Amino acid sequence: MFDLSFFLNSALLGFALAMDAFSVSLANALGEAEMKKSKGLAIAGTFSFFQFIMPLIGYAIVTLLVTAFSVINKFVPYVALAVLSGLGIKMIVDGLSKKEEKPTVGVAALLVQGVATSLDALSVGLTISHYEFIGALVCSLIIAAVTFALCALAVYLGKILKEKLSHRATVLGGAILIIIGIEIFIKGII
Repeated sequence: MFDLSFFLNSALLGFALAMDAFSVSLANALGEAEMKKSKGLAIAGTFSFFQFIMPLIGYAIVTLLVTAFSVINKFVPYVALAVLSGLGIKMIVDGLSKKEEKPTVGVAALLVQGVATSLDALSVGLTISHYEFIGALVCSLIIAAVTFALCALAVYLGKILKEKLSHRATVLGGAILIIIGIEIFIKGII
């Protein structure tokens, strides 16, 4: 079971699933002045945790309750659109206001972002349902590792871009969140 193709497929799956989390991590870094390294690691850790747990939840749902999965899956695009657009609009409003800059991503917002960007990973449960549990666990760990690396890179890039873009970075970060929400919505309803 654990051959080269398993690891390659898991890494590619992780890369594909992490794109939304990458973009939101970038937006978070753009939206916050002087983000500390520990917060950047917390952002990457949060997204990787949700990208790890959601495929396993999807796996459990698929293997135990196939009909419940199809009902839940119908709402994913709507939830992602609402959450990410709401956060994006808030960032744009904050970026356009003349208020003193403050951190825009608290623990609650980060958890909401983690859930919103990993809802599509629930469907991975269907993809990995043919694995034994240990295979699904290893696949989810690989997805989490890829997500962590990409999100840490996104935070680093966001900090560099933040310095170059000044106050426009928060507006850009908010726009990125809205675009991701729309993309998830469109993919989900097509």
